[in-house]
Amino acid sequence: MAGIALWNTKTRRKEFFVPLDSANVRMYACGPTVYDRAHIGNARPAVVFDLLFRLLRRVYGPDCVTYVRNITDIDDKINARAAELRAGGDKRPAVELIREITDRTIAWYHEDLRALRVLDPTHEPRATEYVPQMVSLIETLVEKGHAYESHGHVLFSVASYSGYGSLARRSIGEMKAGAQVEVAPYKKQALDFVLWKPSGQNQPGWSSPWGRGRPGWHIECSAMSLELLGKTFDIHAGGIDLAFPHHENEAAQSMCAHPGEEFARVWMHNEFVQVEGQKMAKSLGNFFTVKDLLDRGPSDQTPASRARYGGALRFVLLSTQYRKPLDWTSRKVAEAESALQRWWLQVRRWPLGEEDAEFFEALADDLDTPRAIERMHKLSATGKFSALRAAMELLGVAPVVIRAGDMELITRLILARQEDRAAKAYEKSDFIRTLMSEAGVSVQDAHVGGRGFRIAPSFDREKLKRIPAAVEAKFGEYPGEMPTE
Repeated sequence: MAGIALWNTKTRRKEFFVPLDSANVRMYACGPTVYDRAHIGNARPAVVFDLLFRLLRRVYGPDCVTYVRNITDIDDKINARAAELRAGGDKRPAVELIREITDRTIAWYHEDLRALRVLDPTHEPRATEYVPQMVSLIETLVEKGHAYESHGHVLFSVASYSGYGSLARRSIGEMKAGAQVEVAPYKKQALDFVLWKPSGQNQPGWSSPWGRGRPGWHIECSAMSLELLGKTFDIHAGGIDLAFPHHENEAAQSMCAHPGEEFARVWMHNEFVQVEGQKMAKSLGNFFTVKDLLDRGPSDQTPASRARYGGALRFVLLSTQYRKPLDWTSRKVAEAESALQRWWLQVRRWPLGEEDAEFFEALADDLDTPRAIERMHKLSATGKFSALRAAMELLGVAPVVIRAGDMELITRLILARQEDRAAKAYEKSDFIRTLMSEAGVSVQDAHVGGRGFRIAPSFDREKLKRIPAAVEAKFGEYPGEMPTE
């Protein structure tokens, strides 16, 4: 099978991808800041890098790729949303309100991504769970002379790192002119950025050597990627808006903390989304969340039609190569619905075949999705339906098909849960249900007999297969035999 070539923002060229360890390909993507619903621009990186995750799993094996997509749940926008609630009369403590806001928004985000057929990452760390690691990393930077304390803040000293600006390929002067940097009396230089800042009474805070406070945004991703992927990993991905200053700052602090390490070897960035030829903005009335689009989609709004429509939205997000701006139009959505409906009817009775070489080569060429989709149209027109089905599977737009082995395992897991619930072994029962949900199988305990379930468009057969072993590892009991298929 052909190798993968990826455009590296750091080197400004397309490079043949060679992982550090082919048995553990490591990838990090910046996830959402959870204070509101995800809009269609937020969805593009989630879908694009989900496709990359699928491609890497296809090439190196489903158990040989570690994908981390973080959740930022420490942020001033979240704090501001909690302050709005308190100003509106909600008397609960700010920390309690913040947790409610972030938990609810994370649930919305997962719901939206499942509709877009995005697989769960290997790890989805919340920033609040890694504050001790952030404090430790900041201490290292202070000890090495790359950070300083001032008025309760700790800041990274840009002047201490000669490589600053290498990712953005900008001079210090250009970065000062182009960046919206906070001018504050506690900074030595305007571009110095906050690693730690003090917290007020109604703000979340943690103890640290510099007093009660909270981390800055940039240090969060450095600490989480270090903990889960190591000092150097293969791919760091995100939207083009994050390239500077967020990714520049991430790279600077990480490489200063660990001299001689590369941090991320390949940097990938997707371009913006515009709507009907215009920049997306609430003032223009063309600002859509994923939920807005789903709600305005199929007229019957049944789970099946909504799932099909989610596939069409994903198709549009992949219709333009990720490094080019995507113009979202109602015509593209209609064309995607039409093409997928035709393909679903064509492939539904055909077995999964081998991937077409031209289709795979297009995806392996820096995710050239327009060329891959063009090839899918040719497979459809020439009656190569098994290959078309394989292409749809890899692109993430195939109809969900449950095999006999899948049904056997799902049934055994549901029966095991019934036994656990009858024995009041609720921890084990809940653990199985959580793993099944992560695999795209939603169990409905309220269903008569407790055997109801739904298969989500994000169904992941490999995750389903791993559930028995995970249960055995945690509880010492294996829920049924693994099916042979």
